[in-house]
Amino acid sequence: MGTVTIGVSIAVPEPHGSELQQLRAGFGDAAAHGIPTHVTLLPPTEVDSGDLPAVEAHLNEVAASGRPFPMRLSGTGTFRPLSPVVFVQVVEGAEACTWLQKQVRDASGPVARELQFPYHPHVTVAHGIEDAAMDRAFEELADYEAEWPCTGFALYEQGADGVWRKLREFPFGSGVVPPQAGCVDRGSVSAR
Repeated sequence: MGTVTIGVSIAVPEPHGSELQQLRAGFGDAAAHGIPTHVTLLPPTEVDSGDLPAVEAHLNEVAASGRPFPMRLSGTGTFRPLSPVVFVQVVEGAEACTWLQKQVRDASGPVARELQFPYHPHVTVAHGIEDAAMDRAFEELADYEAEWPCTGFALYEQGADGVWRKLREFPFGSGVVPPQAGCVDRGSVSAR
């Protein structure tokens, strides 16, 4: 039967997703085009392929208990020197992401696991590249802003070619999105 490598994440919608992916590639991150722009809920995890139906059933339950929430990205951060990552910060929606990732990794579920680092929701824009390029990513995206209503998450599988492909989306149980706090057009798509 074999194993597959899966991940669960919240996709950064268009036009922001493609924009950040192109910027990531421009900073010299060779993995950029194989990784859809996202906020991780479950990092790469190896499972038996026969367990995928149980994983999907579990994610369906998590999504059914979730509610849409406003997501807002603003500015940059880094995990350096601990980990060679520069990211765009999640400044609204972080608590909901933290709750969701705990539900996804719940000890009673099929993808229970410990994390290598404490969970910190973010959108990676540079990983494992030269320090000068990491610095450039940090500086060039310092004023980056994007916001959208998060209405669900998705299950992805990493192919043998290293590319992550969406297997299935899991919409939240309610379609009502709370209003965006201070929803102002900053040159990005507004949630309203």
